[in-house]
Amino acid sequence: MQKLELLAPAGDRDKLETAFYYGADACYFAGKKWGLRAFSENFTQDELGEYVKFAHNLNKKAYITVNIQAHNDDFEGLEEYLCYLQKIGADALIISDAGIMSVAKKCVPNMPIHLSTQACASNKYSAKFWADAGASRIILARELSVKEIKEIRDYLPPEIELEAFVHGAMCISYSGRCLLSNYLADRDSNRGQCVQACRWEYFISERTRVEKGEGEQYEIQQDDKSTYILNSKDLCMIDYLDKLIDAGVTSFKIEGRMKSNYYVATVVNAYRRALDTVQENRDEYQKDKTRIKELEKSSHRLFTTGFCLGEHDREYSKTSLPVATSDFIAEVLDSTDDNFITKIEQRNKFVVGDTLEILSPDENWNKTFVVTDMKDENGESIIEANKVQQLIYLNTKPYKLKKRDILRRTKIEN
Repeated sequence: MQKLELLAPAGDRDKLETAFYYGADACYFAGKKWGLRAFSENFTQDELGEYVKFAHNLNKKAYITVNIQAHNDDFEGLEEYLCYLQKIGADALIISDAGIMSVAKKCVPNMPIHLSTQACASNKYSAKFWADAGASRIILARELSVKEIKEIRDYLPPEIELEAFVHGAMCISYSGRCLLSNYLADRDSNRGQCVQACRWEYFISERTRVEKGEGEQYEIQQDDKSTYILNSKDLCMIDYLDKLIDAGVTSFKIEGRMKSNYYVATVVNAYRRALDTVQENRDEYQKDKTRIKELEKSSHRLFTTGFCLGEHDREYSKTSLPVATSDFIAEVLDSTDDNFITKIEQRNKFVVGDTLEILSPDENWNKTFVVTDMKDENGESIIEANKVQQLIYLNTKPYKLKKRDILRRTKIEN
């Protein structure tokens, strides 16, 4: 069996380092152009080189997204950019556009190409077409069942890899090919500028009568505010990784280059542990039904398995607001010293007496301790941390924490 890969998003340097710390085997990220997340911080060319090297020093991989649906003007400077990505040793290009792929095959013929989900490889014949065109990996359309994925796997040459999204926001449009953002906000979602117009609130009216002053605007009844008929749930396949493995998926992709650092840490950590368990002990993996609770601790919408289990979940999310069962309290800046004093950066208010939970890739994961004493950066004792990103020295006894560990607190029900 091919080595399985956990693939994480990296919208900026902090998220990339966090993803690797919490167990990602590879990250996907973009330069300042040609990627589908224009509003993410992304990376300058010098930073791309720095962080490809950073990944390789950790024995990890770095995939660069070049996955816009390109217009004629988008090809200016593309060849030079692709040659630069080859020079810095990027492990693969993620491409959706046939024109961009043709340029890549001409100027960097030896670079692996991963076909973006935006290309909508939803059947074995299109997957084979793209493989014949030069794709070494097919990132599958999200509208596929496990049965269909297995059929695609069996149809392709064994050296062609399959990648599938397993977690994160889902686009209401087929494989993300949406025009709502273009039409309503003049921002092209297929060129990286999506404003997530599907999350907005919508009403319905009969235009002719309204213009005459005879009609009125109606809510599409859903709740006491409006409807969310375009507002999809979040994909979550953490309990079905074994089915995807048996279908032939070898790379498991998490969505979220625009999500928070806390989200990346929580989700990557959960899927790392699940993927390790399913490879080491399937019986234990199948018996554990607590993994969802871990994912609920970071910001999310209602979860769905989408199309993967055959009969897809047709229910849309009944609110556009994300929820979480825990609050992100602080990030650890330096490893704990011998006196159990840990330097942290505060993210939400907490006080002496609060019980905090540790998010970590090591054995401290989900351990808790009570805040007994803390000092500000001037060494003064304080009883509450209520300043934005306040630097604090916290007693975390009996646990010694590491840089990039996170402290969180269970939300209190009102």
